[in-house]
Amino acid sequence: MEKMTLQVNDLCTSFFTDKGEIKAVNHVSFDVPKRSIIGIVGESGCGKSMTARSVMRLLKYPGKIVSGSIAIEDKELTALTEAEMSNVRGEEISMIFQEPMTSLNPVMKVGKQVQEVVLLHRKVTKQEAKKEVIRIFEKVGISEPEKRYECYPHELSGGLRQRVMIAMAMICRPKLLIADEPTTALDVTVEAQILELMKNLRDEIGTSIILISHNLGVVAELCDYVHVMYAGRIVEQAETFELFDNPKHPYTIGLMNAVDSLEKKQGVLDTIPGTVPNLLDLPEGCSFEPRCGKRCEKCVECVPELHEIAPGHLVRCHACGQEV
Repeated sequence: MEKMTLQVNDLCTSFFTDKGEIKAVNHVSFDVPKRSIIGIVGESGCGKSMTARSVMRLLKYPGKIVSGSIAIEDKELTALTEAEMSNVRGEEISMIFQEPMTSLNPVMKVGKQVQEVVLLHRKVTKQEAKKEVIRIFEKVGISEPEKRYECYPHELSGGLRQRVMIAMAMICRPKLLIADEPTTALDVTVEAQILELMKNLRDEIGTSIILISHNLGVVAELCDYVHVMYAGRIVEQAETFELFDNPKHPYTIGLMNAVDSLEKKQGVLDTIPGTVPNLLDLPEGCSFEPRCGKRCEKCVECVPELHEIAPGHLVRCHACGQEV
């Protein structure tokens, strides 16, 4: 049986506002096998980042994990106190945010910021911690690491700042790395370097990775498994080759068609009609039903279950038995 680094089971995260409950993460379940990279894809607002923040327990008020389980190996994260969770962050689970300039302290040298992580989780001297920081800077491809150690964030390029964030995330050799749109603000050359770096760190250190992205090309290149989210729910999940070769959910097919039409440079870009539903007022049945060309009466009446249509290939769709 394949060993898992992370197991998320029936996770529900909501934001309780004056207007009502916003179900940002709605009964989400997935596993992250050891030494694997899984991708979570979908439109903005579908729940990708909220799922990641729930795993890290970095939800701001009025956000709250309502129910479900989040386990890293045999440790249940939802049962930990905030002090216990602080020890887990950085040491067992790390996260790279999509804009490093807002994640790094602008008035503190980057080397010192990474050094703080080492001093927090390891019993070492400041000098030993500095040597470890310079070593990880070299590992992630930061040239002149001693010089960069003394730089402030604004003195570094976007690519170098992102490498600093990766160094900070990886320095304690975590079991799980969550990368939330890690290459969004970077040009394509730097993007390729960062993705290759993440893959190498997985191979060398054995860290499992959750990659959150809207870029299907990046996901296809890097990930072993893909989970497609829509309106807070996972609507399809499979191994990467299976999902890209044989997408079944109408939403997944719509995403694929949009990419294909862009790559083929057709005159008209394929789009998915309609808009993402308001999470305060979700349809009673399938959340994608108002935008779906394959909808039927059953889609209006009840939410489809996520069920297996082939080994390891799960779809949340009433029409999945048909050619969708």
